[in-house]
Formats: sequence, structure tokens, C-alpha cells
Amino acid sequence: MDRGILYICPTPIGNLEDITLRTLKVLKEVDLIAAEDTRRTVKLLNHYDIKKPLISYHEHNKLVRGEQLLEKLINGNKIALVTDAGMPGISDPGADIIRLCIEECIEVVALPGPTAFVLALVLSGLPTDRFVFEGFLPSKGKERKDRLNVLRNEKRTIIIYEAPHRIKHLLKDLLGSLGNRQISVSRELTKVYEETFRGCLLEAIEKFNLQEPKGEFVLVVEGAEDVEDTSFDDMSIKEHIKMYMDEGLSKKDSIKKVAKERNIPKNQVYREGIDL
Repeated sequence: MDRGILYICPTPIGNLEDITLRTLKVLKEVDLIAAEDTRRTVKLLNHYDIKKPLISYHEHNKLVRGEQLLEKLINGNKIALVTDAGMPGISDPGADIIRLCIEECIEVVALPGPTAFVLALVLSGLPTDRFVFEGFLPSKGKERKDRLNVLRNEKRTIIIYEAPHRIKHLLKDLLGSLGNRQISVSRELTKVYEETFRGCLLEAIEKFNLQEPKGEFVLVVEGAEDVEDTSFDDMSIKEHIKMYMDEGLSKKDSIKKVAKERNIPKNQVYREGIDL
């Protein structure tokens, strides 16, 4: 018996009209649709009058259900994989079933369609030629701190997903780790209350302190500045601080800049320049 095919079918992230004719055709022709949340998917299917068997496939059942889906594919079934919204495999367990199929030499066909982070990146006005997609950052602890430390030196535009109840905490963490960079914050993309805020991190924090965050968020953050690879072996820390003060920077700003360029703690720089 010929093996089946797994179709990766992106679904609208808000507006139900944002679905391709090809995706609708595949959803009508497959034997089974594997959905992250069958209750959400059935609304989309009913909107387009598609009647197909549905089976749940999500983070909490992916191990058992993945093997079941794999068996059906081996036996010749054609299955469409859909997520709650957007492209399956992006920040959801779709990547696991795709990997299983590849290991078992089952054909995987990916259809084009809406992806929230691409829309947010294009809307941001920040550089799009090179970017890094981080998905959801670790929620707390050392793992989160380590990830933010890595992003501090990331020169590419940074894209992050976040839930509404954690957005204010994330903005503060980004400010503390990356400094007051430019940021674009998009929410409810393609929906009635779609909104994109553009400004610096301090302005974003002020905005969401005044406005209760609602909806799913995509943050697009300016990458780190290119700093010349300069050796400071022939210049003391004190001389380095004085150089920027002579250029017109305040002592405080000079200390911050020296600490960043030398990649050393700010309090160490402060001690060296305390008598300036």
C-alpha cells in the first residue's frame, strides 16, 4: 500500500478570509484533519462548509497521538495538520509530527499561508534583511536571564512572541538587558482591534502601564549596534571615561558607554572614574 501524505496547512490568524484556495482544496480532500484545538478548527471548517473527521494533536497528547497519526500515514491516509492560527510547526508541537514523518520517509507537503511574526516584522519598520525568531522566551529564572544575555549582543532584528499577562514583565526585562532600544509591538494582527505600536522600550512600558494589554503580542526589537572591534589596551578606564566626557557626554553616560564597550561591570568603571 502506498504511504500517505502529511499536509502542513496554515490557517488564518484572525480574519477568516486569509486562507488560500489551495489550503481549502486540501482540507476538503484529505482523510483526516489533525488540529491543535478541534473546537477552534471546526469553526473554520463550518465557515467554509468542510465536513471532515477531526482529531486533536497538541502539546499534551503529542507523544501518543503522534504515533497514532504516523500509523495512519503509513497505512496510506492523507492528513492535514492545522494549528490554532498561522503556520503549524512555528512555536507549536507540529514540528514533532513533521520530524516523525521525515524519519519514517513519509512525504510532507507544506502550504504557504499567514504567519504572525512575518506580518509583525514587515509592519515594524525595523531592518528585515536579517532577523532572528525567538518565539516565547523562557518564563523565568536562570534560563530566561541567560537567553536575554545572549540577545544583548544579537545584531539582527529580534522577534519574540508573548502572552498579554506577561507583556509588561517582558518589556521591563528587555529594557534592563538590552537598553532603551527601538521596538514595534503588534497585537491582534488581522483582527478588528489590530494595533501596532512603534517607539522605544521606555515608551512601550509607559503605554502598557496605562493601557491594559489584550490579545496575543508579537514584539520586534532593534538589534544591537555594530561596535568597532577596538582594543583598549593602550588606554586606561579613567582615560576612556574622560575621552567621552571631553566629547560632551555626562559622566554617567560616559561610564555606561565604557562599560558596554569593554564588556565589564558598570560599578567597576564607576570606581575607576570616581574622582573625575
